[in-house]
Amino acid sequence: MVVQRAGAAWLARVGSETGPIYAAIVRALEAAIHEGELQPGDRLPAQRQVAEQLGVDLTTVTRAYAAAHARGLVEGAVGRGTFVRLGAEEDDAGLIDLSMNLPPPPEGLSLAELLRDSIDAILTRTDPARLMAYHPGFGTLGQRGAGAAWLAPCLGERAPETVLVSPGAQAALAATLSTLCKAGDAVVAEPLTYPGFKAVTDQLGLRAIACPVDADGPIPEALQETCARARPMAVYLTPTMQNPTARTTPAARRRALARIIEAAGAWLVEDDPYSRLLDAPPPALATFLPARWVYIGTLSKTLSPGLRVAYVVCATPGDAARIAGGLRAIALTPPPVMAAVATTWIREGRAEALLAAVRAEARARRALAAQLLPDAVGSAESLHVWLPLPAAAAPEHIRAAAEARGLALVTQEAFAIGAAAEPGMRISLGGPGRRAVLADALRRLAETLAGPIGPRPVV
Repeated sequence: MVVQRAGAAWLARVGSETGPIYAAIVRALEAAIHEGELQPGDRLPAQRQVAEQLGVDLTTVTRAYAAAHARGLVEGAVGRGTFVRLGAEEDDAGLIDLSMNLPPPPEGLSLAELLRDSIDAILTRTDPARLMAYHPGFGTLGQRGAGAAWLAPCLGERAPETVLVSPGAQAALAATLSTLCKAGDAVVAEPLTYPGFKAVTDQLGLRAIACPVDADGPIPEALQETCARARPMAVYLTPTMQNPTARTTPAARRRALARIIEAAGAWLVEDDPYSRLLDAPPPALATFLPARWVYIGTLSKTLSPGLRVAYVVCATPGDAARIAGGLRAIALTPPPVMAAVATTWIREGRAEALLAAVRAEARARRALAAQLLPDAVGSAESLHVWLPLPAAAAPEHIRAAAEARGLALVTQEAFAIGAAAEPGMRISLGGPGRRAVLADALRRLAETLAGPIGPRPVV
């Protein structure tokens, strides 16, 4: 019996197509992707193999592959092969998602190939039974050291014993707050903040207290007054490309905030998903504190959310041991295969290469947003921008009007602590698989904002 490889089975569809052969190949490929026969990352057969199997000229197949690449169905590079592109099955689904913050697909790199090569190498040098077993602790010394090296541009040199490997930032945040706080404790945060923080505080019965902010982040005098009034156990901040407002707090403001947090006797919980996207990230706010801080840096926004790896860094090994207890109660162990992959990528320089590709694509997409949404706020490398709206605007009417144009958006209500929050929308730039799809979505949004919005008055 001849077993046909998954990457070539779709060629049987070409025989049912009509018209020019190159166009029939493209249509068969597109149908196989949309119906799930081909998955993102699947390698397509070599062009010469396709020509031989279909009995056509090689130039016909070359033309078909070029057309598929132009349509965003595939990606590839010389010497690596051609792969089904991540998001190729979604671009024409009708609803373009601008609500989910994801790193954009890196141009010229195949995540599937990187993952395949790395796992093959790991399995070659590791006993699979041991790899897939439960692993005590949260990261081997080598894995913790890789995390420290990855975060060194933000945190400086840190001992591996102060680093934990967590199954994602959300688990890290839940473990940290459940370890540091008890039900009823106050935690200060920005008035618009990460929805996952809101979910954790609600689940743990913590009181989330909003601190007033300006264009540079939390206002020092306001934070001092809030801490004196609320006596918080912790202060939760995202000082670099803040989610959702995309603000970055300058170093001088970070020093002032650190002094206030230290004087208040509160813990700093610094969430930093985005700093590594910057060529020269600012020093973490935690670096201005001698103790009582926890720093969370995830790979989900800089490399891929599918890794499910985040690093938790503490001021001392003892603090790390405490947080490890909270993580153990939630997750028992980090994902062993993905932790091994992340460590391999960092050690071999693949993580830096992937980061550079993601950063370049993020810049290109941010430039599109600057052109089409000039009022949007965000740095040149930001994965999202904040679009302020007039005080009299009804964000939900705008969201509904945008949805009618095929756009999925999220408004300030998803991020707000309390009722008073500046109206606006977070526009995520990394979700659409192709840059052209993002450009179309941003044009639709600009047209929506320029037109009449909201219910018609009753007369």
